[in-house]
Amino acid sequence: MVTYLVAYIVALNGWLFILMGLDKKKARQHKWRIPEKRLLTLGLVGGGLGGLLGMYLFRHKTRELKFKITYSFGIIVMLSIILYFLVFD
Repeated sequence: MVTYLVAYIVALNGWLFILMGLDKKKARQHKWRIPEKRLLTLGLVGGGLGGLLGMYLFRHKTRELKFKITYSFGIIVMLSIILYFLVFD
C-alpha cells in the first residue's frame, strides 16, 4: 500500500508542477489557460508541494493568496496521509 501512496504523491505533485509551468507559458503567449479550479483542486488533494514549487520556480500565481493557502493545506493533507499509513499500516 505504501508503494501506491508514494507513486500517487509523486505523480500528483509532478503533474501539478508541470501544469503550473504550462499555465505560465500559456499566460505569456496569451493563449488558452488551465482553469484555476483544476490547479487548486489538484493542490488540495495532495499536490501542494508540486504546486508551491511550480509557483515559485515559474513565478506564477505568487500574488494570489488562495493558491498559497490551498497549496499549503494540500501539503498538510499529503503529510497527514503519509503519517496515517506509517502509523496504521
